[in-house]
Amino acid sequence: MESGDVAWMLISTALVVFMVPGLALFYGGMTRTKNVLNMLMMNMVCIGFVPLLWVLFTYSLGNNGQDGEEQGWFELGGKLIGDFNAAGLDDIAGTDLIGVAFFMTFASITPALISGAVADRMKFSAWVVFAAIWSIIVYTPITYWVYTGFHHTGGLGIDADLPALDFAGGTAIHINAGVAALALVLVLGKRKGWPSEPMPPHNLTMVLLGTGILWFGWFGFNAGSAGAANGQAAQALMNTFVAPAAGMLAWLLVEKIRDGHATTLGAASGIVAGLVAITPAAGYVNTLSSIVFGLVASVLCYFAIQLKTKFGYDDSLDVVGIHGVGGVIGGLLLGLFATDAVEGSVDGLLFGNGKFFLTQVVAMLSVIIYSFFVTFALAKILDAVIGLRVERDDELAGLDLTEHAETAYSNA
Repeated sequence: MESGDVAWMLISTALVVFMVPGLALFYGGMTRTKNVLNMLMMNMVCIGFVPLLWVLFTYSLGNNGQDGEEQGWFELGGKLIGDFNAAGLDDIAGTDLIGVAFFMTFASITPALISGAVADRMKFSAWVVFAAIWSIIVYTPITYWVYTGFHHTGGLGIDADLPALDFAGGTAIHINAGVAALALVLVLGKRKGWPSEPMPPHNLTMVLLGTGILWFGWFGFNAGSAGAANGQAAQALMNTFVAPAAGMLAWLLVEKIRDGHATTLGAASGIVAGLVAITPAAGYVNTLSSIVFGLVASVLCYFAIQLKTKFGYDDSLDVVGIHGVGGVIGGLLLGLFATDAVEGSVDGLLFGNGKFFLTQVVAMLSVIIYSFFVTFALAKILDAVIGLRVERDDELAGLDLTEHAETAYSNA
């Protein structure tokens, strides 16, 4: 790896780490005052335990070994559950560690995304146990499928010469987290008073600050996924700028037409919807196509979040509606707009390649089915064993006091 590539990957890794506190601020501002510290902690704790799990064994389970030798859930060199020797990293040194660290940041932020769906009502201890086990049994095999199985063999082997693609985690991270969030909230149940009582964001300034940090870090998230400082990284960076810009404007326009007001929360939501949608395609589509990603995802995500009231699932901070739905939209649009005119890409359906679109659909469906049912089963088991939800009085008092013995704001 050239020194410039090394420098870019080191910077990208740091940028993605910065996304976790950005996400914490984004989610924290959307909660009520009595629960803001709990939401910040549910996010920040993920960069405490996930990196340790990653270097101990989940990297070895979910990724390729050295010299092209595959390690994971299906090709283990005679082993059943992966490589546990010397923390799983004994043969990885020097610049190869950059890849371990970079993908460790992805593993850290994925469970953090789920936390927004369960705001205001989940035990902090139960969250830590859930997120740790989920990272092992859901995130790890899915990241293996997406970046080794699907990528090398096509969606469940549909076409071995035409692999499913996910440039920076639209399927492995956003669809996965969105679907898992839905499964978890179905087990956890609704917040007390939802949806009859208004539960508006307590600090929109914090939300917008978090959005800006997320957008800044997302340049490392997407452009860093090129693995080098090259033309594909530049394309991914450009797309990561344009798609959320279009997403913000589209969301504001829909709000203005439907509600008569363009809101700060809407601007933030449109930016994130655009970022989520372009993630799987950032290095595979051209700049003008990325505008379509932002526009389409923002409008459809806007309407998707209305469904939670209609169907009665309490997705507190719209993880399902933005990350789950936005990830699916991004994957489908990738199947349409991918072009081999972009370095490292293939042609999609609009350029005459229908097989690639079908491969994308099958890959996403596989992840949706696995993530939902395994997450649902895990949540049910943990609920029966340790209980997922705080007591009613604790929920009404607020999780900052009852779970952490702290308050975010002093009355003095």
